[in-house]
Formats: sequence, structure tokens, C-alpha cells
Amino acid sequence: MKIAVLPGDGIGKEIIAETIRVLGRLGLSFEFEQAPVGGAGYEASGHPLPQATLALAKQADAILFGSVGDPKYDSLESSKRPEQAILGLRKELALFANLRPAQVYEELAAASALRPEVVAGLDILIVRELTGDIYFGQPKGIRRHESGGREGFDTMRYTEAEIRRIARVAFGAARKRGKKVCSVDKANVLETSRLWREIVAEEAKQFGDIELSHMYVDNCAMQLVRNPKQFDVIVTGNMFGDILSDEASMLTGSIGMLPSASLDANNKGLYEPIHGSAPDIAGKGIANPLATILSAALMLRHSLNQGAAAERLDRAVKQTLRDGYRTADIYTAGTRKVSTVEMASAVAERL
Repeated sequence: MKIAVLPGDGIGKEIIAETIRVLGRLGLSFEFEQAPVGGAGYEASGHPLPQATLALAKQADAILFGSVGDPKYDSLESSKRPEQAILGLRKELALFANLRPAQVYEELAAASALRPEVVAGLDILIVRELTGDIYFGQPKGIRRHESGGREGFDTMRYTEAEIRRIARVAFGAARKRGKKVCSVDKANVLETSRLWREIVAEEAKQFGDIELSHMYVDNCAMQLVRNPKQFDVIVTGNMFGDILSDEASMLTGSIGMLPSASLDANNKGLYEPIHGSAPDIAGKGIANPLATILSAALMLRHSLNQGAAAERLDRAVKQTLRDGYRTADIYTAGTRKVSTVEMASAVAERL
């Protein structure tokens, strides 16, 4: 199983190194090959997604990704900034379906910003369309306006085919969960969302066992903090999904706990924690590696057909939390505060 390892910037190197060490305890045969990406890619070749890195990603069975970004690159032109690496990988590899589970572990319910009784037992899957919408729509840019000042513009676009395929992913996922899908849009304002709602409703007819509901994105943002356990699977577009999944992450107690999978039509995927590069804590040994380790579990399950190993890894993480191990972001009184390396070691020992 060939894994392209793209640590990236900031804490990416630390959390990826520890995840690889944990994977080594599973007794499986992996071939890891590392390449620079993001700011590291720019430093190596003058581009955030070097051609050699892209070629490796295309050849691999799966991609394990750390994080990209650093304020020192903020002055670069947009095409050279580190964040373009992940957008480029999504586009070049046709990674259209982003799966972001938000699960509240019993041991971490008290770490959530909401009352424990509101979030205890929470288990949401956000299915985010990843290659369309305002992030990729053309035209876009900054130009001189007739008023004399400048104006910025971006274009929100979705084709029928793009909406249908992400809807099928959401309905298929719901069949393995609670059999409910909430489609989130802004159909009261946006033409794009009106098409989205129409197509999702049409696709639902092929999944008669799934309960479909629709919700405006502003209401969904409110409901996620008011009554999050009403949701099972949420399916939405690229920009709305970006925002809502980060909001959902804080229900769990820390953004450092949430993994993600970005899949193509054949389940080849890129796996990454949803948190950023956190340059302010890079090198301090305090970053939470669990989101990356859980992303590796998703990789085992979705791209590598190693479901049993994925279950082992998930159980090891849960047992580590039960035994009281906590990095700084999820620490509460009475638990044991540990470093990045110590947290990964605890998971490895439980494997």
C-alpha cells in the first residue's frame, strides 16, 4: 500500500511523523514516500504544489496530508500561497467528496463549549462538495470599478452532475448510519441553491429508505449550537460546508479531534486533520495528533480496504481517552496532560 506523505507546514511535520509511527504498529505493509507541499513546496521549488509532489500523489494509493500555511507567505501572489496546494490537489485528483465526521467522545463531553447534555453522544457526518462552488467558479478577480475604486468578484457555480454525485455520496453514507440527510443551502436567495435543492430532491427518490430534509445555511448554523443531535448526515456545497464543519468541530471540544477524507469517484482519497498549521505552536511538541491518527483510520477504511485495522485504530484512540490522556487543547482538571509524542505513544501502546 503506497502512501504519499505530505507533511506541509507548521505542526504538519509533527503530527504526520507520529501518525506514521502509530500506523507502524498495525503490522501492515506500507510504503511511505514523502514530498514537500504548501510553504515547504514553495521553498523547495517556487510553487506550493511542485510537479514531483503532484506526480507522487497521483501514483499513490492514498495521500496522508498534514497542514499548510504560514503568515510569512501572506505577501505572495495568490497562486503561490501555501493554501493553493490543497486546492490544486483536490482539482487535479478530482477529490469531490469531503467527509467530515464530528463525534463527541463520552470522555470529552465536558470539553465542549456547549453543555455536556447538549453534545453527549453527538455523531454527525458532514458531506461537503469539494471541487465546485465559489472557490473554483470563474470568472474571479479584482478589477477597477467604474466608480473609480476597485471591486473583487467571485462566481458561485454548480452543475447538475456535480450536485447529483455529491447527493449520492450523502445518501449512501446515511444508509450506513441513521438514514437521515439534511441538505443545506440558501435557496431563498441564491439561484445556485435553488438548483441544488431541486437536484437533491430528485436524487432522494432513488433512496426511498432515507429521510430527506432541507435547511437554510443560516438556520443550520444556529441549529448546530441549539440542538446538534437532530442531525445525522448534512450535505452541502463547498463554501457552506467549509464554515459549518469548522463550527461542528467546536462541538466536540477541540478542532484537534476532527479528521477528514476527500475522495474521488473510486474512493482514492486525501486524508487530513481539519485544523490548520498552527505556526504559533509548531515545534513545541504540544499539538494534538489524534485528528491525524483518526484521518489515517479513515484512510484504512475508505481507500485501503483495511476495515479491521481501522476499527483497531479507532478503539485505541477511544481507550487512550478513557485512560485520561489529554493534550493541552482537550485538557481538563483530573486528566493527564501529555505532549504530541506521548499521546501518539499511548495510542500505539493500546494497539
